[in-house]
Amino acid sequence: MKTKVNPKVNWPVTILLILGLITVIFPLYMTIVIAFKQPSEMTNSISGILSLPKSWSLSNFAEAMRVTDFWHSLFNSILITVLTVVISIVIHSLIGYAIGRNKGHSKFYNFVYLYIVSGMFVPFAILMMPLVKQTARLGLANWVGVIILYVVFYMPMNVLLYSGYLVNIPMALEEAAYVDGATTWQTYWKIIFPIMKPMHATVAVLTALGTWNDVMTPLVIMSGSGMTTLPLAQMTFQTQFGTNFNLAFASYLLALLPILIFYLICQKQILNGVVNGAVK
Repeated sequence: MKTKVNPKVNWPVTILLILGLITVIFPLYMTIVIAFKQPSEMTNSISGILSLPKSWSLSNFAEAMRVTDFWHSLFNSILITVLTVVISIVIHSLIGYAIGRNKGHSKFYNFVYLYIVSGMFVPFAILMMPLVKQTARLGLANWVGVIILYVVFYMPMNVLLYSGYLVNIPMALEEAAYVDGATTWQTYWKIIFPIMKPMHATVAVLTALGTWNDVMTPLVIMSGSGMTTLPLAQMTFQTQFGTNFNLAFASYLLALLPILIFYLICQKQILNGVVNGAVK
């Protein structure tokens, strides 16, 4: 007769998980509470900050949408994010495929791989001033220039993920396609590209998160174009005299919803993509 063995609880890991959960839940709780509070309810005491609002009203959200011209800013953010993600998936997957299939036996592709990945270590602050001047001279000081820069900025990370993921795709699939008369272009789009769906989801979420939340690039590139994204519009809540936290946090929650919905749609594929895309 087999005896049932109760698994032991790993308390150190459990405690770390609880602490990690608190660090996520507490800021979210504060954001929601402050977003629904009225300015008169904001106090300097800890109990006043942590307490629930006396009345749950959507007035802060309505005012935040008016101040930030929410729908126009939302459209701009969605336009830039969607185009950046689509272009990145198409171009970066092609580059990752070419490098991943050739770097093992070609010094040239190995050099190209190292050159592209090394871009991850170049901070944006070093490139900021030259990029501002170049985009202005090329007539790209607008949303088109921002998208081009995003595609270039996320290329090192995405190529690293795609080339690593290709290690898990056997060459036998491509060889079988070649025997059937398929070209390299047809093999990639009909066989390899669909197989990389988990990595497409991972790249899409990582690229979308960075693009959606970025302030610096649109600020320095589109400063004179009159076009604003949600992060830029939210800067109106911060002045030299103070910050309207109630409207700011309400605006942050509104900006959080689209990217959260996008993440929930893609989250089933993300873990598989990250694990399989790890460099072995």
